[in-house]
Amino acid sequence: MSEGIKDHSELSEAAAQSRASVLRSRAESYIALSRHDAAIADLTEAIALAPDNARAWRLRGESHRVIERYEAALEDFGEALRLEPDSAYALGSRGQTYAAMGRLDEAMDDFEHALTLAPDSLWILEAKADALVDLDRLDEALAEHSKIISLNEELAYSWVARGDLYQRMQLYSEAIDDYGKALEADPDYVRALSRRGEALRMADRYEEALADLNRALELEPGNDRALGSRGAVLSELGDNEGALRDLDAAIELDPDYVWAFRVRGEILQELDRHEEAISDFTRALRLDSGD
Repeated sequence: MSEGIKDHSELSEAAAQSRASVLRSRAESYIALSRHDAAIADLTEAIALAPDNARAWRLRGESHRVIERYEAALEDFGEALRLEPDSAYALGSRGQTYAAMGRLDEAMDDFEHALTLAPDSLWILEAKADALVDLDRLDEALAEHSKIISLNEELAYSWVARGDLYQRMQLYSEAIDDYGKALEADPDYVRALSRRGEALRMADRYEEALADLNRALELEPGNDRALGSRGAVLSELGDNEGALRDLDAAIELDPDYVWAFRVRGEILQELDRHEEAISDFTRALRLDSGD
């Protein structure tokens, strides 16, 4: 945490600016280590010493955003933008804050403004695409993801992000192709393997799905989503006992995994284990309703 000083007025202007600069730099390292409360403490002191530094307000706003103190984040980004109105970074981060609060129209305004200043900013384009998905403007979101890929085809994550959107749109062949591109860039990308396995399952390509999910779980044995998907695949292949082992493990890792309860309930029902099936379906309904 910041050491603090009792009386800033004791410092000369030069000394205050120097200390504020070091505090901002230390805060950036705290942020890199996800120690956001420590970063906020340093930045609060830095702002007291040098209140006209837009970077300090922006950095503190970003820390507030990451730890979900959204109102505080909005205040800080607003001050950063008062001092530096054309900061694409502050606009993009404020847009992310608005999006997290469900204020999607305001988020889109900030993203659009930010992209007039930095049209090739991948993270802002991605944040805009996410907001478009939340607004159910899926074709527009798809166009944003395609633009991101056109700017840098070597980023595995960008292919996965578009693949996820294709999968949401039930365009499984296109999703499988995008996950394949991601795996060309990074053959051990667990998310791409897991998500391609799920898309292959939805396309009834069970043996291929099983191969992807097995590899994902070799790389990350505690991946609850891959376990859940493999459980569903094993059930389709007639291995209900193997499926139950995977689904049990997935639920142990994530006790709120609604889909896993539903799939396990269906398998238990097929096995005439109806009391257990009812328990799983009841749990799924409670989780769905937020109870």
